[in-house]
Amino acid sequence: MSEVDIKNIGLKVGLEIHQQLDTKKKLFCDCTPIEEEEFSRKFSRKLRAAKSELGKIDPAALFESTKSKTIVYYANPRSSCLVCEDEEPPHSLDISAKKIALLISSALESKIFSEIHVMRKTVIDGSNTTGFQRTMLVSQGGHIEVNGEKVGVQSICLEEDAGKLVKDEGNHRFFSLDRLGVPLVEIALDPVEGDPKFVKDIALTLGRLLRVTKKVMRGIGTIRQDVNISVEGGGVIEVKGVQQLDQLEKIIEFEAKRQHGLKLISDKINQIGFTEISRKEDVFDITDIMQECNSKIIKKSIKKQEKIFGIKIKKLKGIFGFEPYSDIRLGKEIGQLVRFFGIGGVFHSDELPNYGIEETDIKRVIEKLDVQNDDAFLIIAGEKISVGFAIDSIINRIELAKEGPPAETRAATQNGDTIFLRPRPGASRMYPETDIPTVKVSEKELSEAVSNIPKSWEASIKELESKYEINNQLAEQIFDSEYFEIFEQICSKKQSSPNFVVSILCSTITNLERSGLDSSLLNDEQIMKTFELLGEEKINKESIEIIFEQIMSKKADNVLQALEKASITQLTDEELDKILDDIIQKNMNKVKEEQSRALSGLMGIAMKEVRGKASGKIINEKLKAKIQNFLN
Repeated sequence: MSEVDIKNIGLKVGLEIHQQLDTKKKLFCDCTPIEEEEFSRKFSRKLRAAKSELGKIDPAALFESTKSKTIVYYANPRSSCLVCEDEEPPHSLDISAKKIALLISSALESKIFSEIHVMRKTVIDGSNTTGFQRTMLVSQGGHIEVNGEKVGVQSICLEEDAGKLVKDEGNHRFFSLDRLGVPLVEIALDPVEGDPKFVKDIALTLGRLLRVTKKVMRGIGTIRQDVNISVEGGGVIEVKGVQQLDQLEKIIEFEAKRQHGLKLISDKINQIGFTEISRKEDVFDITDIMQECNSKIIKKSIKKQEKIFGIKIKKLKGIFGFEPYSDIRLGKEIGQLVRFFGIGGVFHSDELPNYGIEETDIKRVIEKLDVQNDDAFLIIAGEKISVGFAIDSIINRIELAKEGPPAETRAATQNGDTIFLRPRPGASRMYPETDIPTVKVSEKELSEAVSNIPKSWEASIKELESKYEINNQLAEQIFDSEYFEIFEQICSKKQSSPNFVVSILCSTITNLERSGLDSSLLNDEQIMKTFELLGEEKINKESIEIIFEQIMSKKADNVLQALEKASITQLTDEELDKILDDIIQKNMNKVKEEQSRALSGLMGIAMKEVRGKASGKIINEKLKAKIQNFLN
């Protein structure tokens, strides 16, 4: 199995950037977007798919409704209101969000419409209490320049962010409303030939253009990339929720491999001459013949009095297990699909006997289904209604496999893979919002937006270098990070050098993350408090990493608790002298042998022993003097 040749498979990639705007309020109400940890209200809803004005049901909405989930919402009056709960009509559009959208459109030279119409986009996965997302097309056209090339802008929209998924358990899905309704700008770009690194550069350049406005939110979750990816001969696959640029390259490379692999599988299916699966003739209830089966999934279903079905697929023997590239199989695609119906899994004949399904079980299934030598079969178990929906989806997916990778929506995973989410939405998901009048754009607003276009990213970096006397690399690092605003706040106190602040915010925190610690537990307030203690000389520089480590590992909830748990207290001169004298006594031979060069090794021992309890500079000075005295 060779690696996919990305340059020769007709790979195309289009980016959609979703960026939260920093307006301090939501798009259609006055609620403040605050990240909540506690919720005083809880209510539940059932959402269903409804027909559009054209009498059609959107395929993505229909798919979500087949899961029949109950949606539970958590709310806090500090960050949500009756508008968020869909118990009150939306208020007027937030003017500051409109101004930022016009500014971003102007910066991208996109043609702004004189009238903006609010639309409803059907979304019934539970992330919106209304069953739709409010969105409005602000402008079309324009471009962004990346590495000397112009990349076209398709459209710029202003819309509401969705609720935050808390957990998904069984037949219930849980969302919090603190993020619902936060204003977002969505920028859709023209597709480009699929060089993953170039796509990453596009996302980086666009992200920087948004940040120089100083009117967008920063941090994980405030900017998300949806990526539209296709290969020659396949449908467009939309990958949702890519939050980090490093993840973007991996996802494009994975999807290129997956989609081209599915294209090779479709070629093989068409060579075989597969036609179709009959829901009436090829699906069998095999519950009674699986009673003695030792598979844990089958046993569990029988105990719960669920149904077990077999599906015969003519002429497809060997296709479900065929791997054109490592881990790319039609069987895996089917397995991901059925999980969305709350079903533990599906077994295909190419992987059996396995998972407790033995030769005797296979023989009974083959007889019941009348499977011939070149036929394949699937076994699926679960609650009758959800299994029925799953079987329909499986049959549809196998038949689509003849055409190559089908158009669908997938979700990004942390390791750079993607998993099936739902079918692609159709045109019938969008319809006019009846509760909000047309929004006019005046000539004055247009000229104001043009006159406020900020300086370029390069000019902003040069300004940073000059203002804080830091080098180009550090200026780029801090500007691109989520800690830029807190960096400026800390530096405004003039108690720590900007070089040191950048080092802590960009290197120390990143290193702790690489050790598996969670930086989302460390908020701006805790970072500011730590630097205030440093400025008041209540801690030293070495203590900062210890404090952050305590908070990011959940050992402490705040800075003061971290100080207490890590026993960070400042050593007196006498205590420090005693420790350093002991270190020299224990390492006399090393000092005699290496002379003044022994300082480096002893410094490492000392820093480990007094970690966070004394300044590295003072330790170095004292140790140097003590070594010299000893040698004299």
